[in-house]
Amino acid sequence: MSTPHPPLPTVTRLGSVSVVRHGESTANVRYARAKESGDVSVPEGRTEDTPLTERGERQAARFGMWLAGAIGAGNGPGLVVCSPYVRARRTWEIAAGVCEERGRAVPPVVYEERVRDRENGVFALHSAPAWRAADPREWARRERSEEWTYRPPGGESLADVALRVRGLLGDLDAVAAGRRVLIVAHDAVAVAVAYVLEGLGAPVPDRPQVANASVSAWHNEGGRLVPGVWNGTGHL
Repeated sequence: MSTPHPPLPTVTRLGSVSVVRHGESTANVRYARAKESGDVSVPEGRTEDTPLTERGERQAARFGMWLAGAIGAGNGPGLVVCSPYVRARRTWEIAAGVCEERGRAVPPVVYEERVRDRENGVFALHSAPAWRAADPREWARRERSEEWTYRPPGGESLADVALRVRGLLGDLDAVAAGRRVLIVAHDAVAVAVAYVLEGLGAPVPDRPQVANASVSAWHNEGGRLVPGVWNGTGHL
């Protein structure tokens, strides 16, 4: 029997890649409360428009202070790629404002749909209790499925997210060679970036913790991006 080869890391010209998750959102709070209370209500609106809480805005400001320090030390990003969702955009806007207040040059930002959050399709904005109540059979299918490959009706699996993230990282290698890139996005995107950067043949990851406003980073060593920190929250 042949021995499986370790993952083959992707060769890249990017200087580094960092991912910050958005600050705490109103949906984060609602999901946590529903899990405890069993509340099955589903709010009106779109997941794209979910705002930050006051705590989330404070987290974004603390991230901004950390970023201003990195820029001042010459280690800041040369390009920011931000999710178009309100909670991510607002996180970046607050952080950029803090940098400007401290006299730091704010890097250019592009808003890119490939770093949007994982799509939950017909169950968008549903907490776990609401999802279970709305469609017990689909919830049971989800419970039986692997987290990495489960795709809700009209939505995405984590593998789907990784596919679009892989394409983005390839495009960044072509247009941002040598630059440090900061991605302002969501927990699913951070997990997908980690998976893609581990390389060809990487094992499917567990769903690791990605805290609000946490930073995960990879730096270039010999043409490969190697992990530096995961889910860093010391700046908060």
